[in-house]
Amino acid sequence: MLKHNGTIILETERLILRQFSVDDAEDMFSNWANDEEVTKYMTWLPHQDIEVTKGLLNSWVNGYNSLENYNWAIVPKNYGKVVGSISVVEISNTMERCEVGYCLSKSYWNQGIMTESLTAIIKYLFNEIGFNRIQATHNIANVASGKVMLKSGMIYEGKLSKYNKSNKGIFIDCSIYSIIKEDFIG
Repeated sequence: MLKHNGTIILETERLILRQFSVDDAEDMFSNWANDEEVTKYMTWLPHQDIEVTKGLLNSWVNGYNSLENYNWAIVPKNYGKVVGSISVVEISNTMERCEVGYCLSKSYWNQGIMTESLTAIIKYLFNEIGFNRIQATHNIANVASGKVMLKSGMIYEGKLSKYNKSNKGIFIDCSIYSIIKEDFIG
């Protein structure tokens, strides 16, 4: 049985993972939400203006009222501003599994930031919430995302044909990775 606890502050060696605030709008917009390169493989389009970002943040902040909401802002300790997000995008309480998604400013790519974030989230979701399975998918063209999943202890399970729609509305193939609690060390 799952023991939902919501989005609590998590700390790693280099990061603070915390709830978003509406005050994060400028950093979110300028660091990744409006960047076409960052959103290239996402299901959503780059934000054209900060009002879109503010609207999204308002809905995210309201979502924190639910203990089944897991949505963290990624804040490097040496920078102090939000550079990305990591969240649980789907939950099955009955099957005790969830799916995680993430996004990061390209200024922080290839520094292990997302691997560190995902590893911390996996640990929390297994040890504190009690999920049995955690999975993640990515557009098969986004090889870097798959590397993050592997480095975080997930295993590649296969290709999902025409599984999702790109931000251009085109069906895309995705790769799926997972980790199950009995294989988790941490």
